[in-house]
Amino acid sequence: MYTDEDLNYAVEKGVFTDTAVTEFRSLLAEEKQTVAVDEENFRLVGGFNDIFVVIACSLLLFSSVWVVRPSSNTLAMLVFAALSWGLAEFFVRKRKMALPAIVLLLSFMGGVFWCVFSISSSIPSFSVQAASLFAAAVTTVSAYLHWRRFRVPITVAVGTGALFVSVLSLVLVMFPAAKSGLMMVLFLCGVAAFLLAMYWDASDTQRITRRSDVAFWLHLLSAPLIIHPIFSNLGILNGNESLLSMLVVVFLYLLMTSISIAVDRRAFMVSSLIYVLYAVSAIIESYGGIGYSFALTGVLIGGGLLLLSAKWHFMRAQLLRVLPSAIQRHLPNVK
Repeated sequence: MYTDEDLNYAVEKGVFTDTAVTEFRSLLAEEKQTVAVDEENFRLVGGFNDIFVVIACSLLLFSSVWVVRPSSNTLAMLVFAALSWGLAEFFVRKRKMALPAIVLLLSFMGGVFWCVFSISSSIPSFSVQAASLFAAAVTTVSAYLHWRRFRVPITVAVGTGALFVSVLSLVLVMFPAAKSGLMMVLFLCGVAAFLLAMYWDASDTQRITRRSDVAFWLHLLSAPLIIHPIFSNLGILNGNESLLSMLVVVFLYLLMTSISIAVDRRAFMVSSLIYVLYAVSAIIESYGGIGYSFALTGVLIGGGLLLLSAKWHFMRAQLLRVLPSAIQRHLPNVK
């Protein structure tokens, strides 16, 4: 399985000409009746060997933790992180395996966080918030180093998430009574993640380089961070199922859907789907649909998403017409 990034690398090395690769992409676009920019591709599994390697790596990593933990939890997490980096040197840097790259990144970051948290939380003067702040800060730096070494697209999103944990922990350390304001901070973090995703997206509107993959994971991170605080403040998650609040939920999802269509990122819309499923199901149940509310919601939402998928390009074309040209320059073209 070869990606656009691999084809670009082959062009750089002189294996293929740029014209040949362009014609190849056009041929596939014509065959599939779509274009590469609309496919929203990202590498997840290159083959069953990826799954095989992940299983083997997981056995080694968790077994090593099991062996070392009786002597020291901190040492066990340090070994866990070190092994994750070492395995990535071969399976990611040399073999370029997609799924092991994601799993080994997450295991490395998790190992670093819990190792540092274990050390800092053992210091008497450190509170839980302070220990979390220190651990998240070190994890953010570790994510940067991992990105410089391996260039795994999801690294930027995970590092950004670790940075957000640092920000939230810093707020709690400086203002212990500010727990009620955390949702606003979370919302601002989501907006920041979305803007960062758009920065990466705008640098590759053709969606043929690794930068597009980075943007994909950032969009996946940003959507829940944006929509969760809004729904939480509406009281949806606390049992406030009034008709007005549910209609607001549906309206917000339609707004996010419009944004997803405009930026051509389905991930931004799908990652917040669970909220609208709950909202619509609650509306149907409140009007006497007890027993089949979730099923009916699935039919409505599922049918709507299928229709949206079929008319995605048409709706993008109509939507982009009303957007200013200054914004359109940073968005993928509709072909």
